[in-house]
Amino acid sequence: MHSSPLGNRTVVVTGAARGLGAALARAVAGRGARVALLGHEGPELEAVATALPTATVALEVDITDPAALAGAARTVRARLGPPSVVIANAGIAEGGPFLTSDPATWQRVIDVNLAGSAHTARAFLPDLITTAGHYLQVASLASLGAAPLMSAYCASKAGVEAFAHSLRAEVAHHGVSVGIAYLNWIDTDMVRDADRYAVLRQLRLHMPPPARRVYGAEEVAERIVRGLERRRTAVYAPSWLRLVQPVRAALPPLVLRVSRRRLPRLEAEEPFHATGLLGAGGEADRAAADHAP
Repeated sequence: MHSSPLGNRTVVVTGAARGLGAALARAVAGRGARVALLGHEGPELEAVATALPTATVALEVDITDPAALAGAARTVRARLGPPSVVIANAGIAEGGPFLTSDPATWQRVIDVNLAGSAHTARAFLPDLITTAGHYLQVASLASLGAAPLMSAYCASKAGVEAFAHSLRAEVAHHGVSVGIAYLNWIDTDMVRDADRYAVLRQLRLHMPPPARRVYGAEEVAERIVRGLERRRTAVYAPSWLRLVQPVRAALPPLVLRVSRRRLPRLEAEEPFHATGLLGAGGEADRAAADHAP
């Protein structure tokens, strides 16, 4: 165990069944935190929880369901104590042209990534006010600069950034801090699945060399948790992403210029098609939605 401000605190992580969420759960537990793991996949959540060295609770919950999240918050409070940290990590993605995208799938990305984050904050804010805690919103390079063929994901990540800025100003006088984690490509099921589609793979590979690299989930989680320990308002993983902030206004015309030149060639090589929800997390969300009453 590391000596850490997170020791003996309760930390909530959404989307904790796999990937970055599971890595974050391991990282905060390694600092001595009690961990509440929330997500769709009950057996996977239990497997992650069982391997942690501290007290845990694993709750199968859809973050787009405010009533279910309110129930989860009551359970966490009763079993682990009121949370001092909530990490809104759960997210899904799809790719492909907006015009031919499935409207329901496009909307689901917005519902999970943006509305789900807001529902998470609403459910746990009373606890964070009690503990003068910290809410961390997981965002993306897509929050700083939108890319073609990822319209729902980019819109949702721009939205969660704005939501976090607004919430920070609203709750600061209660002693609650709000941070944003700006992340690049991470070695998760979602990114590996995106690379199966030639157009999404090529979009990543045509980015500048630092921006195309894929980072390990454990490495990114460690950087995020170091930011949590300092209650930072912004965490960048990798660190060079902070350099994008001062020049973000220049990104849309740059992306437009590159897209006009490269997308026609890519489309000629392989027609663009909608991917549907990406990765095992996307599949779990689709399955849960199919079985919803």
